[in-house]
Amino acid sequence: MFPTTASPEHRSPTHQKAFRIGLITASAGLLVGLDTGLISEALGFIGNDFHASIRDQEWIVSVLMIGASVGSLGAGTFSARFGRRLVLMMAMVLMFIGAGLCADAFHLSQILVGRLLIGVAIGICTFTAPLYISETMSGHLRGSMVSTFSMLQSAGILAGYLLGSILSSGGHWRWMVSMPMLPAALLFTGCLFLPPSPSWLIARGQDDRVREVLRSLRDTPAEVEQEFNSLKQEAGKGHVSGLTLLRQQPNFRRSVLLGICLQVMQQLTGINVVMYYMPKILQNAQFGISGAAWATVLIGVINTVVGIAAIFLVNRWGRRPLLCTSAAIMAISLTIAAIITGLHLPGMSATLCLLCALLVFVGGFGLGAGPLVWTLCSEIQPLEGRDFGVGCSTLANWWADWGVSNTFLSLVSVIGFGQTFAGFAFMNVVFIVFTLMFVPETKDVSLETIETNLLAGKKLRDIGR
Repeated sequence: MFPTTASPEHRSPTHQKAFRIGLITASAGLLVGLDTGLISEALGFIGNDFHASIRDQEWIVSVLMIGASVGSLGAGTFSARFGRRLVLMMAMVLMFIGAGLCADAFHLSQILVGRLLIGVAIGICTFTAPLYISETMSGHLRGSMVSTFSMLQSAGILAGYLLGSILSSGGHWRWMVSMPMLPAALLFTGCLFLPPSPSWLIARGQDDRVREVLRSLRDTPAEVEQEFNSLKQEAGKGHVSGLTLLRQQPNFRRSVLLGICLQVMQQLTGINVVMYYMPKILQNAQFGISGAAWATVLIGVINTVVGIAAIFLVNRWGRRPLLCTSAAIMAISLTIAAIITGLHLPGMSATLCLLCALLVFVGGFGLGAGPLVWTLCSEIQPLEGRDFGVGCSTLANWWADWGVSNTFLSLVSVIGFGQTFAGFAFMNVVFIVFTLMFVPETKDVSLETIETNLLAGKKLRDIGR
């Protein structure tokens, strides 16, 4: 699944162990994506059974983002106190309970509560998993493993679409929403085998344990000592709360603001309205219910395949080129979708062109904007404020996601699909400009170098040099 090389270090036992640890952690992305795919397929059946209005259906989708924002906000505090592994395990428990509530729902309010709990779990996962990966992986694995987290989100969406399509013939939405229970239980078990984060251990003065973990994950004693000394140097600066650091350190404010902007821009690409509401979009384009369901599966396939390709490309092309290419593809494909839907072009040819445009759009997102925003947000924050900075950017992601998903159907009912797609196409052009002006290239750059350049006051786009 990952780029290979003839170098012996890529075949070492420590490399293999780091890979396994990263893969277990990245599997949290599978659960994040699974819910997206399942609710997309189940939404119509839930709406019919509970006579839910358009606003009710928007809330069924978007209440998850409220929970996710709460989860991401609390994850920083809890993961700093109790450790990344324990917090991930807590997320799996919440996921299991939330899915069970939805599956056994007798009233719409029970589904909302269940999805709120699932949202809290997802918010914790999207905060903690990339952070843990960035703190435990060495530079040559860090980008690939965080990209794997994003790719597994895509695989989860595909699995949700596929399972939902199979079950949709019988309207078995309760089976659909119960599906996350099994992988949540499996990942809970997998978390028992994860080591503590070296950064978390160093903050607690457990130097011997830090060296033990680093020796199990790094290839040479020199790497172990170099990273240990860097961690000790950071820890020696003393602990300052994230809010205090935000007030005192203008360069930290820059990295927090960059992370927030990256996450907001990711949501303004329009990806989640396509993922959540794809069956409705395709049914509006004269697909039947069954045809829309299986076309949605095709969207999931593209998302997953491109996500795998992104793992190979992230450490070859670099962050900035992939982000710009990704946004350009999305802008062009959404412009085509806007023309087709805005002009109400008739016939099967127009319908198939719309599907192709949406396929290309999803592929463009999976190529860069999907994985790289999470990667960058975990890389650009200094160690002392990393929990706080990543927490702020993750919170921004979920609030932006909520804002987009909670208004999409209402917006379409007022201005139509054409103008709505055109607006998202424009935001992708803005994303390109933003990337060129502010986003740094962090490929193969250590977190310590990025932090040193940031705190030295270098321009944001130059902190990876």
